[in-house]
Amino acid sequence: MILVGGEGTRLRPLTSTMPKPVVPLVDRPFIAFMLDWLRQHGVDDVIMSCGFLATAVREALGDDSRLGLRLRFVEEPEPRGTAGALKLAEPMLDERFLMLNGDVLTDIDLTSQMAQHEATGARATLALVPVADPTAYGVVLLEEDGSVREFIEKPSSDRVPGNLISAGAYVLERTILELVPPDRNISIEREIWPLLVGDGLYGFASDSYWLDIGTPARYLQGTFDIIEGNVTTAVRERLGDDWLAIDDGAVLEGRVIPPAVLERGVRIAAGAHVGSLVVLGADVSIGAGSTVERAVVLEGTQVGEGCELRDCIVAARCRVGDRSRITGGAVLGEGVSVGADNVITRGARIFPGVALPDGAIEF
Repeated sequence: MILVGGEGTRLRPLTSTMPKPVVPLVDRPFIAFMLDWLRQHGVDDVIMSCGFLATAVREALGDDSRLGLRLRFVEEPEPRGTAGALKLAEPMLDERFLMLNGDVLTDIDLTSQMAQHEATGARATLALVPVADPTAYGVVLLEEDGSVREFIEKPSSDRVPGNLISAGAYVLERTILELVPPDRNISIEREIWPLLVGDGLYGFASDSYWLDIGTPARYLQGTFDIIEGNVTTAVRERLGDDWLAIDDGAVLEGRVIPPAVLERGVRIAAGAHVGSLVVLGADVSIGAGSTVERAVVLEGTQVGEGCELRDCIVAARCRVGDRSRITGGAVLGEGVSVGADNVITRGARIFPGVALPDGAIEF
């Protein structure tokens, strides 16, 4: 069961027009990376717990036969929290199942996690990963046998007892559902796990790649990690030995530096410089003399001449006028039109459909 019910507010304006699970990440909807990961570990039946824009999630994923697994959906009538969403799906769940946070890009070894769960006779086994700064998370402390001893929510920087945090991947026995009251908004992390401390709750510590992609900065980092091969995904094979995935229909008159992914219909004019760490969606055009580095530019966007796009995200069907600069973590939502000679930087977010005339802003 994958929890994909959130509105993705931290990732706006990318999620202003589409649900987070289907926001494009490199060359596919984000949730497809999770489905690929699950399939590699023998999962063939997935329940998607949806809330916000549930219909859009169904439409984007399409026929589950092409995904190589059975895909079912549960829609929350109103927000129920992580445990409430689980309770809602109770009739569809087996005696043992996985529960996953849909915000995460990871390659944790679920097979080993399930094997440990079986060996310990656990009721619940939480995947745990180390982080450099655990003060923004809840730290999980383990006993020597791997059982959970304590949860410490957002410890202060001068009193950090450990660095393991929950990775949002749980192996659960169906008996867990007996602890969840029906028709309530309830958190499995805050209200159910404490009940299981000392009663079958274990941790599975892993050094695998893990990233919550819930913000624009992390979305960019996840993109770069995928095309650099820092996380195991199917994109690595597509990039090949030269770390370039360029569709045969792309027209390249400028320079492309790996790693980069360029989809069908991309046009790069003479004198333009693209890469490294760039993803250009289908039918993107980059004008003469423009530079695009460490950036994602989605389907149908047109970038004029002499522009600079660096450390930014430009959503689908935008227009960037000549000599404009989009840098410093800025994000343009779908259909934004930026006239010539604008500067948008310092994490500025321009929401869908906004039109800025020539020289309107130097943020």
